Amino acid sequence: MKAGKTLQQMAAELERQNNVKRDFISDTSKIRMAIDGREPNLDIVRADGAHTNIDRFSLNDIAHRQIGTHLNIPAKYYDRMRTEYPDLLTANVNAWLHKQPTRRMVRTLDGTARAFLSDRYRRIDNHEIAMAVLPIIGEMKGARIESSELTDSRMYLKVVNPRLEAEVRKGDIVQAGILISNSEVGHGSVSVQPLVFRLVCLNGMVVNDLGQRRYHVGRQNTTDDYELFRDETLQSDDRAFMLKIQDTVRAAVDEAKFKLVVDKMKEATEAEISGRLQDVVELSAKKWSLNQGESDNVLQHLIKGGDLSLFGLSSAVTRAAQDVESYDRSTEMESLGWNILNVSRREWDDLNKGGEGA
Repeated sequence: MKAGKTLQQMAAELERQNNVKRDFISDTSKIRMAIDGREPNLDIVRADGAHTNIDRFSLNDIAHRQIGTHLNIPAKYYDRMRTEYPDLLTANVNAWLHKQPTRRMVRTLDGTARAFLSDRYRRIDNHEIAMAVLPIIGEMKGARIESSELTDSRMYLKVVNPRLEAEVRKGDIVQAGILISNSEVGHGSVSVQPLVFRLVCLNGMVVNDLGQRRYHVGRQNTTDDYELFRDETLQSDDRAFMLKIQDTVRAAVDEAKFKLVVDKMKEATEAEISGRLQDVVELSAKKWSLNQGESDNVLQHLIKGGDLSLFGLSSAVTRAAQDVESYDRSTEMESLGWNILNVSRREWDDLNKGGEGA
């Protein structure tokens, strides 16, 4: 499992971000893109009597992509304008923002616009989630946060509970856990998913189809052109929501689900790789969208691990997840491990056919 922040670092950064982030609701006729040097920025224009105030923010990649998607500007063309002709990008964006005005939520942090969202987006923030679930994790005897991280797109808390463990093969111990994740910028729901932690190589595997999700969709925000704060009704709704999240976390380390996963792992140890290893890995990389570097690492870990089975292939992918730079991508690859274990017999035969007699 990829190392991230310590719990103390995570808590400090969550508190810091909670104190400095700012959110706005505005009609897009009062939002404009402006060039500062060669970098596009986002201006939110607010009238205050006879005065006009402008809040200017830089834009991260997430906000750029969301602006392009909202305005139906193809991503490839948007990126080319951003790189080669930012003045043209600014002209395009401003024309469409003002020609087809809608209300949008702009989320900012440290002077950067980090999300450009619907005005119906329900703000369920990382600080709130952490404050709700950490006491529940503390109640789980022996549970520990094995890895945690904050990225531009998500918060991750990966929890392992050593009180629930099983043996896949003799000496190959796995323990139950949970992944709690959230996105403040429209990149996913609040999610609580089972996690399996393999002690022999410290791999984590996310069981992505046995978890629970709650989405960031709510009623329309009615604030006009001003900075957005919590009102009493939203606070009351959020308290009820957080109670549901706490109940979900309490129920997440489920013995029946853990047994199902372990049984799937044991079954996968019997599905041997019969084809040429490189071909099997290349076909797997194509099927699960691994890039060349990731595919090479999977092959290396498969050979080094010496387990030439479906379980070995899954474990090689989750082990390779530790090698990638991006924590987001690492977690995606941990989910791929579970997808690989769940291939059908026909799919497995197709992966194996690429190198008979290697």
